[in-house]
Amino acid sequence: MLKIRLVQQGAWDMPVDSMPLAVGYLKAVIDADVDFRGEVEAEISNFRGGAQLQDMAKELLSGEIPDVLAFSVLGWNYRQFGALAETFKQVNPRGLVVFGGNHVAHQSERVFRDFPWVDVVVNGEGEHTFHELLTHLLEHREFDPVHVRGISYRRPDREHHTTPDRDRIEDLDVVPSPFLTGAIPMADAAGNFRYDVALMETNRGCPYKCSFCYWGGAIGQKMRSFSAERLAAELDLFGYYKAPSLVLCDSNFGLLEADEEFVELVIKTKEKYGYPQALITSWAKNKSPRFYNIVRQLKQHGLHGLFTLALQTLDDAALTDMLRKNMKVNQWESMVDWLHEEGLECYGELIWGAPGETVESFLRGYDRLAKKVSRIAVYPMLLLPNTAYSENREVHGFVTIRGEDDDFEYVLANRTSTLAENMEMQRFVFWARVLGEQQFLRHTWRPLLDVLEMGQSQVIQSLKAYFERSDDPAAAAFLAKIPVIAESPAIAGALRSLHSQPELRELVRRWWLEEIVPAFPERWREFAAALYEFEGWSRQVYVEPGGEPPPGWRDVERDGGHWYESDPVSLRYDMPTALENWPGTLESGPQEEPTTLVFSARPGYYENLDNYETASMHLATPRRVPG
Repeated sequence: MLKIRLVQQGAWDMPVDSMPLAVGYLKAVIDADVDFRGEVEAEISNFRGGAQLQDMAKELLSGEIPDVLAFSVLGWNYRQFGALAETFKQVNPRGLVVFGGNHVAHQSERVFRDFPWVDVVVNGEGEHTFHELLTHLLEHREFDPVHVRGISYRRPDREHHTTPDRDRIEDLDVVPSPFLTGAIPMADAAGNFRYDVALMETNRGCPYKCSFCYWGGAIGQKMRSFSAERLAAELDLFGYYKAPSLVLCDSNFGLLEADEEFVELVIKTKEKYGYPQALITSWAKNKSPRFYNIVRQLKQHGLHGLFTLALQTLDDAALTDMLRKNMKVNQWESMVDWLHEEGLECYGELIWGAPGETVESFLRGYDRLAKKVSRIAVYPMLLLPNTAYSENREVHGFVTIRGEDDDFEYVLANRTSTLAENMEMQRFVFWARVLGEQQFLRHTWRPLLDVLEMGQSQVIQSLKAYFERSDDPAAAAFLAKIPVIAESPAIAGALRSLHSQPELRELVRRWWLEEIVPAFPERWREFAAALYEFEGWSRQVYVEPGGEPPPGWRDVERDGGHWYESDPVSLRYDMPTALENWPGTLESGPQEEPTTLVFSARPGYYENLDNYETASMHLATPRRVPG
């Protein structure tokens, strides 16, 4: 019996599991082969993002030692998986170590140099390749899989050999569903859905070739879809197990006619089970009538969605280098206006550190975007393997550094921005992600822009400067934790500090009262003070496991579910009405109208804080209390 252990680790340090989709496909393929029955046994080891190396080694090696250890490798687990492979080889020198995934595909020279104990690197889609590799192991005494397409491997003489590429899978339905086959378990011991979100592919491929991207190795490839019948059956399973959110691993959702049909299936599933309640995806870069129809359908049927403006930059020179100059994605203003008219939320994505971009052009683009969309995710520029940027690094003058806890290459300088500029901008990105992307500030942006003509980047710089000149020990401790690169773990850590430490929230409140409120015209100052109080109650409710809600909040049962609810909050202004009808408020000025509100928030923010796509679903919302 050939014992296979399939290893995956989530990106986020969360107290819930991430769905092991990649290795789930591999297990489904193995389990479906009748010739493997009694000959091959596969088991998934699915680790959370915060799992420690020694704990992972204990799970992998405590019981019966596997013959094959196969890792789904990405930048965040490259080093850990390399270390686990080394330990495995000490325990089982004749065992086989296989690396697959975007981060290692076509990178065997580096992988074999870094980790001499890795035997095989899979280049491209892994389902058929891994199946053929296992077949070779069963049929041959000597390991020399020269006829298995799509791999790089160490031959018996320890020389490296790469076989010809494998064609992409045309009929995706030949890959068994990891959900319908039970390869990926749906429920925990209590019978509840066991993952943070349900991950799902409706298609594979991407027609674009953006310089920074390597979407599953499928850039510049035609898109291939799974059948509607299979997708319907998978959705029904997710609905039955009450998966709260559905996250699609598609590159350009809304581009294909089949996407409209898929949304109809999602709606039918929600009507049947009440779940999923949200659909999160990477939307098509060019927004066609199909996109608008899909969005209307989602809104009509109460499916929460995050609509992403994946702009990356608004600078023409940077767009040209990104090979995105001619994308209609850059004609975005009218689409944002339409989403706002429909009452729907969208957010923007920008990348700092792209060649062609300067500090001035980036901040100018940031504020231009913020006038339409206040929630902006700013990502540090990464050089990913197999991308045009990575292959032309000398042309662009990239200076990079590997992450502290991952293997990503972070850009520290390029031909249009210096090392010093990048270091300072990384601190701006840190604050921008905490305040804007993660919505620690949400309601304040528009009044600041319209009343004070204070752009979003200026607001961020103001709070950043306030902390940096503060002599408060809490500020110093917070600043000391800001890393050189504004990586996601640092953002999550900052949010946990802000939500759990009253002294930090008090610092932010003092900044508002000392720096911002006095800048308002006199007749707006009381309104500005009330606005920040409203902002504070509108945030998520952070409760650690086994802990109690913070002061002013309590547990309640409502609509058949568990919620957090605030004590009554009295404000001098009807803030919800003032913000909902902001143009009128701006024209007339603030009108004092004492109002009492009660805020409600979904529990579970602590578990979802690391994932910005689900964290926003836990923001508190107000309702008026009759007085």
